[in-house]
Amino acid sequence: MQKLIFVVDDNDSNLTVAASVLEAEYKVLTMPSAEKMFSLLEKKRPDIILLDIEMPDMNGFDAMKRLKASDQYSDIPIIFLSGRTDVVSEAYGIELGAVDFIQKPFSEPVLLNRIKKHLNIDELIRERTRLLVERTEHLVRLQNGIVFTMADLVENRDKNTGGHIDRTAVYMKILIEAMLLRGVYADEMRDWNVESVASSARLHDLGKIAIPDSILNKSGTLTEEEFQTMKTHSKEGERIIEKAIERTGDEEFLYSAKMIVAYHHERFDGTGYPYGLAGTKIPLLGRIMAIIDVYDALVSERSYKKNLTHEEAIEIIMEESGKHFDPLIVNVFNDISEQMMTARANF
Repeated sequence: MQKLIFVVDDNDSNLTVAASVLEAEYKVLTMPSAEKMFSLLEKKRPDIILLDIEMPDMNGFDAMKRLKASDQYSDIPIIFLSGRTDVVSEAYGIELGAVDFIQKPFSEPVLLNRIKKHLNIDELIRERTRLLVERTEHLVRLQNGIVFTMADLVENRDKNTGGHIDRTAVYMKILIEAMLLRGVYADEMRDWNVESVASSARLHDLGKIAIPDSILNKSGTLTEEEFQTMKTHSKEGERIIEKAIERTGDEEFLYSAKMIVAYHHERFDGTGYPYGLAGTKIPLLGRIMAIIDVYDALVSERSYKKNLTHEEAIEIIMEESGKHFDPLIVNVFNDISEQMMTARANF
């Protein structure tokens, strides 16, 4: 398929010359102003734009700013056409995002070679971007497959927590997005991949794989000795994740999983386990997971207890603000408690 080129210049002679040079190899559309270009962009998408700088109403630099500010057009390569020879104009154009400058009056070989070069580069970039996207999607599927498999190993052993793992992943995504929306710890979460972090929540009880069945699936209350054994699942899970990091590299989802696994039983007042950390010394993911984990446990029926209502669970969480839970996160959780209840109902 022929590549489409827009040539934008307020000089009819320049448009005619450019079209005559390029039409042998490309489909060319000429237009006398930037406004005409933007009108045509609504109907056709060019492979490259040749854009004059000196034009009335809207000059080339202003048109370039508008193009680059648009998600729809920002990736179209732009070559400036200019009678200017000053270095400052060229530097400014390149800074705005132009891929090249072509001096007027046109030299036919220069014009053709520059166009061909940049179209080939753009095609190469698009192909490599496509391959990178495919590779990234493959890695995400692989990552999610590993997470789900490891999580299933735990849930298939723990007969008391059916559906808990999947629910907490959904709650995690809802709560993080709500915190970002309200600016709560937003700076700390700015670079998080929310989908990846939420998926990592499925591994929060990974360490239970090392807990004996007699304790993990006990229908009654645990003895003090059994409870101490149960508490080791946090450190055991951390150890497993650290081994995975050693072998595969510190991937984001593994780092997130480690923060969740190791610290979701810490308490804001410092009385939690396994490290007895307090306040914001507890990693943020641990503080978020603590609320989610407890909420789902409270509203879920287990072999050793009846479930509480959503309202009763929220009341307990609010009472534990500043003691078990981070008050700032509790406030957000309370704001979106109806979303949590709806999400649970959807399961």
